[in-house]
Amino acid sequence: MAAPSVLEMKRIAKAFAGVQALDEVDFRAQGGEIHALLGANGAGKSTLMKILSGAYAADGGSIELNGAKLSIGSPADAKAAGIHCVYQEVDTSLVAQMTVAENIFLDRLASSRGDAFVKWNGLYEEAAKALKQLELDIPVRKRAGELTLAEKQLVLIARVLVEDAKVVILDEPTAPLSMEETERLFAIMKRLKEAGIAVIFISHRLPEVFRMSDRISVMRDGRMILTEPASGLTPADVIRAMLGRSFEEEYPKRSVAIGETLLTVEDLAAGRRVRGVNLDVRRGEIVAVVGLVGAGKTELSRLLFGADRAERGRVLLGGKPVDLSSPASAIRDGIALVPEERRKEGILVKESVLHNLSLTMLRPLSRFGFLSPAAERSHASGLIGQLGIKAASPYQLTATLSGGNQQKVVIGKWLSTGAEVFVLDEPTKGVDIGAKRDIFNIIGELAEMGKGILYLTCEFPEALGLADRILVMCDGRIVKQFARGEATQEDLLYYASGGREE
Repeated sequence: MAAPSVLEMKRIAKAFAGVQALDEVDFRAQGGEIHALLGANGAGKSTLMKILSGAYAADGGSIELNGAKLSIGSPADAKAAGIHCVYQEVDTSLVAQMTVAENIFLDRLASSRGDAFVKWNGLYEEAAKALKQLELDIPVRKRAGELTLAEKQLVLIARVLVEDAKVVILDEPTAPLSMEETERLFAIMKRLKEAGIAVIFISHRLPEVFRMSDRISVMRDGRMILTEPASGLTPADVIRAMLGRSFEEEYPKRSVAIGETLLTVEDLAAGRRVRGVNLDVRRGEIVAVVGLVGAGKTELSRLLFGADRAERGRVLLGGKPVDLSSPASAIRDGIALVPEERRKEGILVKESVLHNLSLTMLRPLSRFGFLSPAAERSHASGLIGQLGIKAASPYQLTATLSGGNQQKVVIGKWLSTGAEVFVLDEPTKGVDIGAKRDIFNIIGELAEMGKGILYLTCEFPEALGLADRILVMCDGRIVKQFARGEATQEDLLYYASGGREE
């Protein structure tokens, strides 16, 4: 095996519209190691990696690979130097109508002069060999559009292998994956490391960062704050470096008086994913429903919001039956949903922050059937300040906000509606640690107001840190209940993965 590659980025600078995004950043990654690059949203890590992968041009600084200076003006230049990026949005990097083999060799096909120069049998054999090297059983003649999300991601990693990569950037690779798929990805990351490749690992999930990484670099406000061996750091060290401040606990838990029962769910069922769920939530109480991918959490949230029709069971709010025939009926009866897929179901990405925050308040903000611009502006400005939404103005397109700020908009649009129960499905998915803390504080404020919170998550530490009670869901059923302080992560995983009482 050749000597491991050494990548060096020196004094990298980049500004957008006069705002300094990168301030003379130094970054070094070495072949044969997994190097985590961390930072809150807006810290500059994505900009730094886009410069490395050729998507952006730096305003200053240099990039060297094995001591040779690189000139990277495009993604093609980066790939030619052996630098590849596997983005979280895998569909943007694959051609759905082409086969797995064609997608693996897409760069080679794009540079060939036509089908006459492509030896198709050899291409299929080489693709099968690359997949076998990763211990993947994916048919090479299958169309990419027919693959699962996890399979698409693995096809992109196979592409990296055949292109003789020296540096691989993995951008939030585990975000869409189940626990089993994540384990398979981790095994492949170790193989890339063993092959002498420098793996740059971007993730919001600190437990997997500490499990997989050899070194950790942290960025904040466009600067490199810290680079240390992972073995010499703790999660608290990393959080402090990311936020620029320390705090006593990662999950702020407020002391709230818990009142009478607000939400009652009785024998709610639909199909195989929700099989007779019983639960209740009291005023001021945060009840977490935890489970692995496929446990039925999202399906339960959709039933409670009237987005899907229940086959049996009923839901009561304050002792009165809730009309779950449609989301409009559920909203009218006092239930709000923050869905897992916020960009698809929680916000209108092509609309402004102003309009998104007004969506649920069109009638109160209107006079004589016409929306009042002044009332809409006043309403939005109040919520933007209250929630700490970082936007240049209320008119900024919601699509251009960070994930954490988009999530604040999703939650914020319900705050003036009088909703009594907030159903939050994976509310911190893809959200950086600073924005997570803001969201946890918003949830605490809702509990103080006497709202009922149903918090559905596969992030066990969040449930342990925030919830007054934890319900474990497995195969569409609630299989175990814990009071605050009774459970460990191991307890939750045991029951979530099908464990039974001794």
